[in-house]
Amino acid sequence: MELIDTYGRRINYLRLSVTDRCNLRCCYCMPAGGVAKLGHGDLLSYEELLRVASACVAQGIVKIRITGGEPLVRKGLTGFLSTLSGIPGLKELVLTTNGILLEDLALPLREAGVARLNISLDSLQPETFARITRGGDLGRVMNGIAAAERAGFPPVKINMVVMRGVNDREILDFAAMSIGKPYTVRFIEYMPTLRDREWNAQSMPGSEILARIAERYPLLPLVGAEMAGPARNFKIEGAAGAIGIITPVSGHFCESCNRIRVTAAGRVRGCLFSEQGTDLKPLLEGCDPAPLHETLRRIVTEKPGRHHLAEEGEEKSRVNMSRIGG
Repeated sequence: MELIDTYGRRINYLRLSVTDRCNLRCCYCMPAGGVAKLGHGDLLSYEELLRVASACVAQGIVKIRITGGEPLVRKGLTGFLSTLSGIPGLKELVLTTNGILLEDLALPLREAGVARLNISLDSLQPETFARITRGGDLGRVMNGIAAAERAGFPPVKINMVVMRGVNDREILDFAAMSIGKPYTVRFIEYMPTLRDREWNAQSMPGSEILARIAERYPLLPLVGAEMAGPARNFKIEGAAGAIGIITPVSGHFCESCNRIRVTAAGRVRGCLFSEQGTDLKPLLEGCDPAPLHETLRRIVTEKPGRHHLAEEGEEKSRVNMSRIGG
């Protein structure tokens, strides 16, 4: 079975959040004081998450990304992932993490069936990293990346949110990470998720990011894989790895969007920036899977053609990335 929306897009990718909690407080993700945490009873249990995932795969999802908050803070995660990776028809189970807890969990994650890791890393300077994350330890993240390599993971993808005046001086340093190691380093435009008044001053267009790199390094374009994310990929000539540019603001990639999202509280969304969603919890109370399957198909049918994230003249609420799963 396939999930095809009204714009002809094949929806085959689920981002599944397992928790709203995080051990960092990144400045672009949540306010300095943090956000109100969901109660234990508000979160989907692992059994419920498994039912949702199984229903999605039965409808045509072939790739699942586990997100948070920070997924590694949830107890019992590796056992859940081991069961999840065994769903018939699931081709790829991947996970996004900030890397703080990865050193001890890299091998258990690999043994549980996680195929690949994306690591959020916004600075290679300890002081800047601590300022962006409001207290994070860069050394722990780098140790986590090394542990992932020892555990046998394919080369990690590193996600850098570029913020003008904060970490944009490190663009070339991040690009250089792909030269000696087969990392894929992805540069992401800063998005107005928190609706800060001055967000536009910090947001650097992907074209400018790419131009800065191209001034220093010859770049070769790469063709993306079918289930790859929204990055436009390039390779520095002679490099072991690759770089990617993700432009949700200056050049939205909605025409090729292939995903839906389920939050840790059980709300399914067709778009990260849509304020609409459907609560799946009532559908998980019974044994009949039909209502859940019907709702998933409806969400895909109602999936918007594009987001309106940066458009003027519309009142929009803040996007709580830690609860939605980014």
